[in-house]
Amino acid sequence: MDRGGTGWIIFILGCVISFVFLITALVGVARAHDHNHPELDGWFRSLHSKGGAWCCNGDDAEEAEWDTSGGKYRVKIDGQWIDVPDEAIVEGPNRVGGARVWSMHQDGKPAVRCFLPGSLI
Repeated sequence: MDRGGTGWIIFILGCVISFVFLITALVGVARAHDHNHPELDGWFRSLHSKGGAWCCNGDDAEEAEWDTSGGKYRVKIDGQWIDVPDEAIVEGPNRVGGARVWSMHQDGKPAVRCFLPGSLI
């Protein structure tokens, strides 16, 4: 068996692996939500709704236009007002002040996965 061919394969494989590690290091870790406040990344990743859904799954929450109607929250997603299900509400203090929504689409329609209320003041 020719040792030269095996050596080249190992060399090329080593280069490919090194390249993948280099690209990964240059890209870095994605921030959770507010890129101007990386100190809040861990807090954002810890949030979950009343229903138990983890809010942050690698995507960013959006600042939300919201209000209350009939004692319930509603939020604007894709230009539509959507009622926030009780199980999607995130309880506890809001460290960023403004409301945040983690949205998704169900059957082609916007829906709320998690909603962190803001201050009405």
